[in-house]
Amino acid sequence: MPASTPTQQAEQWLADFDAALRAGDIPRATALFHDDGYWRDLVAFTWNLKTLEGHAEIAAMLEATLARTAPRQWQLDGEASESDGVIEAWFTFVTGVATGKGLLRLKAGRCWTLLTTMQALEAYPEPRGHNRPKGAEHGANKARETWREAREREAAELGITRQPYCLIIGGGQGGIGLAARLRQMNVPTLVIDKHERPGDAWRKRYKSLCLHDPVWYDHLPYLPFPDNWPVFAPKDKIGDWLEMYTRVMELNYWSNTECESASFDEASGEWTVKVMRDGEPLTLEPKQLVLATGMSGVPNVPHFPGAEEFAGEQHHSSRHPGPDAYRGKQVVVIGANNSAHDICAALWENDADVTMVQRSSTHIVKSDSLMQHALGPLYSEEALANGITTDKADLIFASIPYRLLPDFQRPAFDAIREQDADFYRRLERAGFLLDFGADDSGLFLKYLRRGSGYYIDVGASELVASGEIKLRSGVDVACINRHSVSLSDGSELPADLIVYATGYGSMNGWAAEIISQEVADKVGKCWGLGSDTPKDPGPWEGELRNMWKPTQQPALWFHGGNLHQSRHYSHYLALQLKARLEGLETPVYGLQPVHHLA
Repeated sequence: MPASTPTQQAEQWLADFDAALRAGDIPRATALFHDDGYWRDLVAFTWNLKTLEGHAEIAAMLEATLARTAPRQWQLDGEASESDGVIEAWFTFVTGVATGKGLLRLKAGRCWTLLTTMQALEAYPEPRGHNRPKGAEHGANKARETWREAREREAAELGITRQPYCLIIGGGQGGIGLAARLRQMNVPTLVIDKHERPGDAWRKRYKSLCLHDPVWYDHLPYLPFPDNWPVFAPKDKIGDWLEMYTRVMELNYWSNTECESASFDEASGEWTVKVMRDGEPLTLEPKQLVLATGMSGVPNVPHFPGAEEFAGEQHHSSRHPGPDAYRGKQVVVIGANNSAHDICAALWENDADVTMVQRSSTHIVKSDSLMQHALGPLYSEEALANGITTDKADLIFASIPYRLLPDFQRPAFDAIREQDADFYRRLERAGFLLDFGADDSGLFLKYLRRGSGYYIDVGASELVASGEIKLRSGVDVACINRHSVSLSDGSELPADLIVYATGYGSMNGWAAEIISQEVADKVGKCWGLGSDTPKDPGPWEGELRNMWKPTQQPALWFHGGNLHQSRHYSHYLALQLKARLEGLETPVYGLQPVHHLA
């Protein structure tokens, strides 16, 4: 007889699954999944980030990993729930080396989606909760070293007389959050960054920059923003938080330090990294190298005929200083995504005559509508009131296989399109080219597939719709003249300033600059899912290329993404690095092949 309640059904499934795995009966285990069932594993079984689709892939993974993983103690964590015929249940489990947590979805008694995540290495727990350090050393000790003395000694040694195990290149929010994870796991780590202070990567962007994602989505590991933190934080406030966080979390952080080259010795399993610190050359020899240089990679600066003859000023959006110097000037902004809109709006506020050149369509979504329909159920005060903490929300989001994510997202963006129909009509009347993604799945899929092509509207779209920000759409730049920009339709725009809001290349561009083009090609393109939609060529990958997991280049890792991704996936990257430091066996299942070089 079938179990009657959702909790009983979930318990029965876990018991059957546990029994099949303990018996090594892989056909029996896979039969518990629907024919088109999914299993997403974050490190626990695969030492990788890997999604298995269908019985054949699930069986192949278990054949390769089950014996050494030795999973057991599959237990429900709380009561299961049911909605629209789908049962959801949280559970815990253990493996031979780690504790795990997961989320199960059942349809008609069989598994539709399964998430398994490594949470902690059992032999190496983090110093938190009951394991927190005492801090004070009680008793008498003539050789006592104070906390400050220990920190000063560590700072003087690491990278000078003692090599870091892990070197993180890039000290923005991604590198800082990962370093905090590694610090808590006792992995000797050094972060280097070219700026003068932690947080300068934010402070030095255009002055109107602020987070377009809400605060509940953007916390850093261990230390969430306070309850009175603004919903959308300005860039300088974020910069100050990152600087404070670096100090409070006791990170080893070298500012004014630029990486000049890096090379890997296969025989010794060691990197040689040449850096310039405060004008002095130094050589570092870490075992693991993490590029946390931003998921967007090297700025894309197009080369238009005549650009070298332009008499005015021209720069990429990453170098835009803000609007103050351009009051009364004629400005052409090439691009129509987030940075282009922010820059155009700030220039308009400072009485510049600004024209946006939109060469291809853009997905626009109002910030309030995004919160209401897409982010709010997981990341909001209401979500917290419903018991959905940030960690729980992260796992729920991670539990949806990328193949299914469009189906989960489409209803929210259909509701947005209907709710804001008048807003979209006014934009289209102004000539703006709109889209909702290749399959109408909206913002998150566009971000995951290509990392571009959208704007979260915080006001600039109204200026476009009303004509306050001038718009030229469906055209390209033909050439640049001394005082103007000629477009492909034969028209001409006078210009004192040209801003190239033209995005960024793949993160492996940093590998080409720092290490070699050979290594950049060896690891291949970063980001994207292989969805075979614009700017995300197939074949289907099932996971983001090269992010937070082993790459084809040993001991080279890529870390980045938005604040949510950097926070959540830094945990799994840190666990992978800690396991290697401690000499645990970490056989990687399903290392992604390289299909695209950039």
